[in-house]
Amino acid sequence: MKIALVTDAWKPQINGVVTTLVELIEKVQAQGHEVEVIHPGLFKTRPCPGYAGIDLAVRPAKELKHRLDAFAPHAIHIATEGPLGWAARRYCIKQKLAFTTAYHTRFPEILKAALRIPLWMGYALFRYFHKPSAGVMVPTQGVLELLTSRGFGQLRRWTHGVDTDLFGFSAQAVEHELLAGLRRPIALYVGRVSYEKNIEAFLSMPWHGSKVVCGVGPLESSLKARDATVRWLGVLPRGVLAGVYAGADVFTFPSRNETFGLVMLEAMSCGTPVAAYPVDGPLEVLVRPTGDDPQIYGGVLSEDLGKASLEALHIERTQPRAHAGLFSWSSSAQLFLSHLVVNPHSDAKLS
Repeated sequence: MKIALVTDAWKPQINGVVTTLVELIEKVQAQGHEVEVIHPGLFKTRPCPGYAGIDLAVRPAKELKHRLDAFAPHAIHIATEGPLGWAARRYCIKQKLAFTTAYHTRFPEILKAALRIPLWMGYALFRYFHKPSAGVMVPTQGVLELLTSRGFGQLRRWTHGVDTDLFGFSAQAVEHELLAGLRRPIALYVGRVSYEKNIEAFLSMPWHGSKVVCGVGPLESSLKARDATVRWLGVLPRGVLAGVYAGADVFTFPSRNETFGLVMLEAMSCGTPVAAYPVDGPLEVLVRPTGDDPQIYGGVLSEDLGKASLEALHIERTQPRAHAGLFSWSSSAQLFLSHLVVNPHSDAKLS
């Protein structure tokens, strides 16, 4: 089957959406499907205001139409709600083609934090974007319930995975050159240093060891100037990042607005326990349903982030690794394929 995947988030960006799409495409192609990725690198771009390192396509409609016409996909998936996403949406509606979409990021919350746009306005815009979709893929049950309450329809559960080979297990926190000289225990944060990540909660929590931040974003300069005791590592290659995960004693995840949180799975795969708030994202990653009494595996959830980080230090590293192993990219890819909609002109099969 020929699948067109349209995304405003793509390499060289480093974030959870790009990681998800790269892993997804690899597994889908391994099953014999042909995937055409339409991404900003194929177009004239400009930087996204307020987000250094993220470039957006400028007036992509004509070139996007040319590429989709030439590829003649059996199924079209629109991964993001940026300029390429809107252009692909218009194309599909005009051509009377079914398409699916995904809700990777809680942009209404970002718009509120960054620009003070009311939540109802943000959700109204994104509800309008996804309304014609034949299936809106969401990563957690919590996001599905949130969007249902906001009037979204055609929602489909689609969980994610982790590369347990790349993010290899360490039975104890290892020594790593990027962490040299730091007092233990080491609390690590990995992710964008931006409005929606609530990183200030991590930086301000009481901690008797060291704090490390790996990532970049619009708040990086101001936060670095405020706290010189934190070690800031910027963006690292994924192989190096795996070693940093393995060298940390706890992975502290302060976000309250995450749709999933792949970085938690990556840390857990290395054996590093997670501390987080009991909100959507962490609840999806850390909670294992067991009848009427769901259990938390691989970390600690608490409204007191510092307390959760301290308690997580007592978790055996085998536990987060075992739990991370339940999340497979192969299963995620199969679920993705099952949600796609083949257009009537095609005799392609989803499997």
